[in-house]
Amino acid sequence: MNKDKFDGALRWDEAAGLMQMPRKKQAQPQGAFVPDSRTNRDQVAVVYDKGNPPPEITIRAISGSVQSVLADGVAVAVVAHAAGPGLSAEDVLLVERTV
Repeated sequence: MNKDKFDGALRWDEAAGLMQMPRKKQAQPQGAFVPDSRTNRDQVAVVYDKGNPPPEITIRAISGSVQSVLADGVAVAVVAHAAGPGLSAEDVLLVERTV
């Protein structure tokens, strides 16, 4: 496996939710889930284009254990957790993408 696909124990090669870049450039953040083999707890990542400021991340409770992750006010992920504390904005990884 290519070591460039790993960041510690985060499994970037198994990240889910990233859409392919459209032919027409759109400067908007995207959400992804990145498996973390260290803690057995997946990470939520928000990917944004290089040159743009990092998006402001907020978490909105939808119901019970379901939350949405917003980047600059736009939902990029919906997360449900079975137990433990919910997400906070500090839990979201910000990843700058070179385009």
